[in-house]
Amino acid sequence: MMPPVKNKLPPRRPPTGLRLLFAATTDLVHDQRMQRICSSLQDAGYQVELVGWARPASGPLPPQSYRQHRLRGWFQSGKLFYLEYNLRLLVHLLRRRADAWCAVDLDTALPVWLRARLGGQPLVYDAHELFTETPEVVGRPAVQRAWRWVENFVVPRARLAYTVGPALARVFEARHGRPFAVVRNAARPGPPVAAPNGEAGGYVLYQGVLNVGRGLEALLDAMPQVRGRLVLCGEGDCSAALRARAAHLGLLASGQVEFRGYVRPDALRAVTAGAAVGVMLLENRGLSYYYSLANKFFDYVHAGIPQVLIDFPEYRALNDAYDVAELVPDLDPGALAAALNRLLPGGDAARAQQLATNCRRAAPHLSWAQEEDVLVALYAGLFGGPKM
Repeated sequence: MMPPVKNKLPPRRPPTGLRLLFAATTDLVHDQRMQRICSSLQDAGYQVELVGWARPASGPLPPQSYRQHRLRGWFQSGKLFYLEYNLRLLVHLLRRRADAWCAVDLDTALPVWLRARLGGQPLVYDAHELFTETPEVVGRPAVQRAWRWVENFVVPRARLAYTVGPALARVFEARHGRPFAVVRNAARPGPPVAAPNGEAGGYVLYQGVLNVGRGLEALLDAMPQVRGRLVLCGEGDCSAALRARAAHLGLLASGQVEFRGYVRPDALRAVTAGAAVGVMLLENRGLSYYYSLANKFFDYVHAGIPQVLIDFPEYRALNDAYDVAELVPDLDPGALAAALNRLLPGGDAARAQQLATNCRRAAPHLSWAQEEDVLVALYAGLFGGPKM
């Protein structure tokens, strides 16, 4: 058994004015984790820049306290996208100055490492996932070997490395023999949000990307047996296929399933507040999903709504501690429907109320306020370490 992960936090604050540049492949508008990280570090006294990628459907960037920049190009997926993104990112980085350079996941790592190397500044690796074990990579051996080479090259060279949960941190530590800190993807507390007019009382909510391995096909197959409707907020590679599946099942014509597309984070909080149940149903298609700790778990907790979760290690550990969800062992549509019906209006009202109460009690303990202290301390210690 791998040893537990411990964050070693230096008891000091950062010098003001140090520059941090983060590079991600997201469009930045919906990347709530990076919004929290960059805002917290900017508030702590750093000068932060976040670089992303403009998508055809990307909306305008919301105002933030830190600098934002989106690269633009011709390709949006596949090998040509990664090649173009990395080249354009490197050109951008060569024009910038920073005191530390942060690669957000493996697909940004090579140009960020090279820029850090050229400038003699520290490299930071922020792993939102175990990239080499995602469903898109696991089933393609040649692609997986290439990304494993990148991981084996870059991760040992990072001065600071952290990820979203203890289980993933232990995997990284076992692979690379170096410490990985944990900054969980917890929600930032906010004022109460009213549900949209006419929607209070409930629907089943899925928020997040519509990609392979998210259990969404099984969720749609379960819906004819569910006493309620399903709202999906997000888009992804499977958007068209999922809409076709819902139409084939008659769920669109009946209004039982609604695809709302991309929803900005501020509006999403209101949609979440109107739900009766949230769902998080990853498939076991690689270690990245199996050991994941998704931000939607924390979002549902802070909204005070019960969840139906797949029984993976991180979610079981948190549910054992706080009892905020019903766990399902697999994605059998009948089992999913039974779990959802138990928590929807007309089901087990006492159990649903108990879980909602537990969410409110758990929220202060599963808050970004806790993770922010860890994050700021990690970066405060970054500049006192050895040279690259």
